[in-house]
Amino acid sequence: MFAVLKTGGKQYKVQAGDVLRVEKLDAVAGQKIQFNEILMVGGESLTIGVPFVAGAAVQAEVIDQIKGEKVIHFVKRRRKHSSQRTKGHRQHLTLVRVLDVLAAGADATGVAAATGTADARRAAHNNAPAPVVEAPAKPKRAAKAAVVAE
Repeated sequence: MFAVLKTGGKQYKVQAGDVLRVEKLDAVAGQKIQFNEILMVGGESLTIGVPFVAGAAVQAEVIDQIKGEKVIHFVKRRRKHSSQRTKGHRQHLTLVRVLDVLAAGADATGVAAATGTADARRAAHNNAPAPVVEAPAKPKRAAKAAVVAE
C-alpha cells in the first residue's frame, strides 16, 4: 500500500519502511508523528482525495533533525560595479521513517500530527498570552519625585 502525502509545500509518494528527508518538523528524535494531509492512497484500490482523503494518514517515526547540503549563491555585477558576493545556505531538514499507511481511522490513533516549526510558533503565539513584565523603578527618578512632592 502506498500514499501521496503533502508536507512542507512538497508531495512525497511513500510506503511502509521508506526514509524521507522533509522540511523541518516540530518533533524530537524517536517521536512518533502522523501526516494527515494525504492526497492519494493506493493499493488494491486507488482513492484520490478532493483535496485530501478523509480519514487517511501516514504514521512515521522521527529519526533525526539534520541539515541539507550547502547551496552556494554567487552574485557578480560586471562592468562598472565589478563587485561580487558569495552566500551559502544549509536547509534544516527532518529525517523520518514511514511506519504505516492508514487508509481509514486516522482520527482514533491518538498520534500527534506533524507540524512544521513555523506552524508551531504561530500556534504558540496565538494561544499563549504575552507575559507582562514591569520595568523596575529607577532609583534616581524616584528620589527626584520624592523631593518635588515635599
